[in-house]
Amino acid sequence: MDSSRLIELAALACDDRKAGNIKLLKVDEVSSIADWILITEGLSDVQVRAIINNVEKTLRDEADLFPLRKEGINEAKWALLDYGDLIINVFQPNERKFYDLESFWSNGIIHNFIDNKLIKLKDE
Repeated sequence: MDSSRLIELAALACDDRKAGNIKLLKVDEVSSIADWILITEGLSDVQVRAIINNVEKTLRDEADLFPLRKEGINEAKWALLDYGDLIINVFQPNERKFYDLESFWSNGIIHNFIDNKLIKLKDE
């Protein structure tokens, strides 16, 4: 399964747990760190953990994919799943605003995820 399909699965898993403001950044042409970075938010530590757990379960069940690394899940202010080609970031709103990863990665191709569809914000 290619990384574009995997990031869609991850976004669907986030949306299933009512994650807010889902952004998908295609960074493969500007960085070797990953192909895609997903950034979204949950309104509480419980919701952040639910989003992360659902992404992990979905990618495991649908693609037999397991994270290489997990960070911040217990604190659930900024949780991260690193799948190599995909990096999933789930923030609480204040942390998302403070770290502003969308600006940091703005040289990539930014997509919104609305109504189960990727919507490109910036030309490729």
